[in-house]
Amino acid sequence: MRPDGIEDLDGSAAEHDEDGSPSLTSAEQAPPERPAEAALRPRGLAEFVGQQVVRDQLSLVLDAATARGRSPEHVLLSGPPGLGKTTLAMIIAAELGAPLRITSGPAIQHAGDLAAILSSLDEGEVLFIDEIHRLARPAEEMLYIAMEDFRVDVVVGKGVGATSIPLDLPPFTAVGATTRAGLLPAPLRDRFGFIGHLDFYAPEELREVVRRSAARLEIEVDEEAAVEISTRSRGTPRIANRLLRRVRDWALVRGSGKLDLAAAREALRVYEVDARGLDRLDRAVLAALCGRFAGGPVGLSTLAVAVGEEIETVETMIEPYLVREGFLLRTPRGRAAAPAAWTHLGLEAPEGPEGTAPMLGRF
Repeated sequence: MRPDGIEDLDGSAAEHDEDGSPSLTSAEQAPPERPAEAALRPRGLAEFVGQQVVRDQLSLVLDAATARGRSPEHVLLSGPPGLGKTTLAMIIAAELGAPLRITSGPAIQHAGDLAAILSSLDEGEVLFIDEIHRLARPAEEMLYIAMEDFRVDVVVGKGVGATSIPLDLPPFTAVGATTRAGLLPAPLRDRFGFIGHLDFYAPEELREVVRRSAARLEIEVDEEAAVEISTRSRGTPRIANRLLRRVRDWALVRGSGKLDLAAAREALRVYEVDARGLDRLDRAVLAALCGRFAGGPVGLSTLAVAVGEEIETVETMIEPYLVREGFLLRTPRGRAAAPAAWTHLGLEAPEGPEGTAPMLGRF
């Protein structure tokens, strides 16, 4: 049972550093962060900042279901980590006044695991399945029937003597969250009546997140400090809240206790988060590309070895932001540094064969 009283069946853990703490600019959540994040989560749609289109659509779905006196259709939320999918699942349950059951795809390895969860649901309960694209295939097939017909088939016995016993389920609402919607099989995706995609936040929306979180933490943050934190948060509220807590710690321990622009800049300097939101590892990847490999192209495995990290870490946790911000190019021949990477590192970019941007003439 979680500190906020929500039953959590998820045994998975997010990516984090060796000491158990999450990377400061990682959008993934680590278990030690859960109590801190729970205190900052909005409790209703009216408090939720950003994602205006999804909020309006979801509000209509919930209000219509409430007016009919029935459980709403199943909901699928997709988008990068840290944008509020779990928070929206909690808000759905809160708006409906229903209990919330939380689990994840990796935690359900067998159909029997899912059957045990489904058979214990109460009428109107909300079942949240994080990383739903990682469900085992037998569990997926059981979920199809449960979502559409509110029934599970329990197999008793083995071999020719096996018997399938149908077990009726009370109406419930399944809320799935995924960072990779393309991996969801079509039959499962079609069972969701509402599909919402969450996008990265604009800087002004993140400023509102910082101000709201500061109020929840009972601290005052200057407008300039809120702007500084929001511009380094990679468009992700989870990172904004994490940076806010680190700035608060610096202000209390080494500063005057006031969260002003000077405190924000000095704290983020200590934690090696630069003005564009890049951390030490991000800059190490760009430095290796520009320095050791003259801008590339270079293979992913070679680049990972050069910075001393696993291939998966570079591909899933570092590359996406660098590509989105125009620092890194993914080409058929490998990774290459974009002109913005050279500028950010304070280096002079070599010219291509025809005076073009660095290395682009090779592709």
